[in-house]
Amino acid sequence: MKALIVAAGYGSRLRAVSPSKPLTPVAGVPLIARVIAAARAGGASGFTVVTGHEGEALESYLRALDPAIACVRTADWSLANGHSVLTGADAIGPERHLLMMADHLFDPAIVARAIAAPDAPLTLAIDRRLDNPLVDLDDVTRVRTNGDRIVAIGKHLPDYDAFDCGVFAVDGRFHDALRASIAAGGSGSISAGGEALAAAGDARVTDIGDAWWLDVDDPKALAQAEAALAA
Repeated sequence: MKALIVAAGYGSRLRAVSPSKPLTPVAGVPLIARVIAAARAGGASGFTVVTGHEGEALESYLRALDPAIACVRTADWSLANGHSVLTGADAIGPERHLLMMADHLFDPAIVARAIAAPDAPLTLAIDRRLDNPLVDLDDVTRVRTNGDRIVAIGKHLPDYDAFDCGVFAVDGRFHDALRASIAAGGSGSISAGGEALAAAGDARVTDIGDAWWLDVDDPKALAQAEAALAA
């Protein structure tokens, strides 16, 4: 399955470590390279990366890493991440594909679960371990579910039963929902597109069980990632 990776943002909380968040070294290997390697190991084949901030440096690195990786640059990387998804949508097409964040490390089994999930406009890999010590409760996207359906999703949900792991399987129906949400004045985030599909009963989840994942968003998380890789 093809994969779209969002790698356009500024990465302000890791700025002191690296000018480019996707190129931040994690135990000596750029974050984006670890994301791509784990995705490949989980069954992804064919990558489109949406670049933005420090785009030239990232695109140069990716060309050297694998010339087959397609790069598309978003017009305004300061906009919410859903705009980056739509930049990549034309390149990757409406067929079912993976959608991943360039700052999330994960066990390849999570990607395999997303690929194997039943067809839906959006399927999100979720972690139901609400006591996961690697989760930053101040930053994680929270999810409320009913069985395998998403009821609500967002960073500030007061009532939730899972965390968003940053790995999705989506198709063109998600792109359409995201466009409609933006046109209606929505935030333009991936979560806003997910909320629109959830309202129609079309957003699903797949539980990652005890698989490992980590959002590498700040120096603390970077240290946690390097410790995990060294173990």
